[in-house]
Amino acid sequence: MSTLAHGRYPRGVIALHWLTLLLLVAVYATMELRGLFPRGSAERAAMKTAHYFLGISVFALTWLRLALRIAGRTPPILPEPPLWQLLLARAVALALYGLMLAMPVLGYLLLNAEGTAPAIGGLQLPLLIGAQPGLAETLEAWHEGIATAGYWLVGLHALAAIYHHHVRHDDTLLRMSLRG
Repeated sequence: MSTLAHGRYPRGVIALHWLTLLLLVAVYATMELRGLFPRGSAERAAMKTAHYFLGISVFALTWLRLALRIAGRTPPILPEPPLWQLLLARAVALALYGLMLAMPVLGYLLLNAEGTAPAIGGLQLPLLIGAQPGLAETLEAWHEGIATAGYWLVGLHALAAIYHHHVRHDDTLLRMSLRG
């Protein structure tokens, strides 16, 4: 019997979901914790490099997740929630996918507008645009603003799962559980 018949996502989709969460935590942690190290230090540079690598990893993983989502089916929530909750869930999911695709692009363009491109694992990535200080400031503001919104989106997503599990007593959380 298929995983969908049991009301769960396939194991690979579940694994990618939780791997994405771990990568996002690491992406945020590298930027939040970089301030522990002095400007110009090797440790701070390592945090930035890790941030770039993790961001690109989230970008690639998100495309894979989208392909699997398009190719597969979403198991129904039982009992079915009201239409407004389904629509809100779709909006938050769309916003999260948008965040995971837009943030690495904005970050990459920001570096380019500052006149640099990251080197990851010895591979120097290309400059797509030249140095443009005014554009760099704008891109940085967008990147930071969307990052802040990301905290709220991830929090809303987690709270909704908890609400569905503990208040509505439906199988929303169980469909993406690592157990089972």
